[in-house]
Amino acid sequence: MNTLTTTFIKRLRDRDEAAWFELWETFGPVIRSQLTRWGRGYVGLETVRDLTQETLAELSKSIHRFDPERGVRFSTWLLAIARHCFGDEMDRRNASKRGSGRRPGSLFDGAVPESRIPQPEKAYEHRVFLAKVHAAVRQVESEADFIQFQVYRMRVFENQPGRTVSAALGISEPTVSRHLGRIRNMLRMQLESIITMYSFTKEELQEPLQAGLVGSDTMFDDALSELHVQHSIHEHKDQAGIQLA
Repeated sequence: MNTLTTTFIKRLRDRDEAAWFELWETFGPVIRSQLTRWGRGYVGLETVRDLTQETLAELSKSIHRFDPERGVRFSTWLLAIARHCFGDEMDRRNASKRGSGRRPGSLFDGAVPESRIPQPEKAYEHRVFLAKVHAAVRQVESEADFIQFQVYRMRVFENQPGRTVSAALGISEPTVSRHLGRIRNMLRMQLESIITMYSFTKEELQEPLQAGLVGSDTMFDDALSELHVQHSIHEHKDQAGIQLA
């Protein structure tokens, strides 16, 4: 297991607030989306929010049980917790209807049976990967010079010609090229760091290669632009789902 990954898990176990914030800022939206999909027609927005918080609380109580050396995706383990919290909510509702008042048990009262860990759909795994990529982009945007990042956004994410970017930002075309290269390098390094930190299996470490993020500058920009578009589409769909809830 790589140092970045084990260090991150140690930070979570040590109750490092920054680590928990980073975790939930990255994966919280994916879990909320999954809970919304499971509960469509059964639970509303407030319940999804409550279940998201319950998932985080359950994770906080049981993080010491997660063993990175087993080669299980952290995202799969997180999904199991979310599924358990959702199942408890459905049990509570059914018990209330029957008047039994039965309290659901904890998934982590003992060892987690393999049968209780849901096998994630490929769509979920891809959302997790997109979340990692977005976390890297967000981090670079927060650290980079504003104009330099706008150059990359306009040239790559918005596919505007260099001449248009030059005129819009009041800089020369050679400067546009220099800024583009600088932000690209920052993104490459940040992506490697984020992917490494949040990856627990060989398959996860291979995802950037499969997505085209390891290659020439043109391949990298094209691949990152496509992933950015996919993430934006999911965000819009999630927001629409929230508005309809």
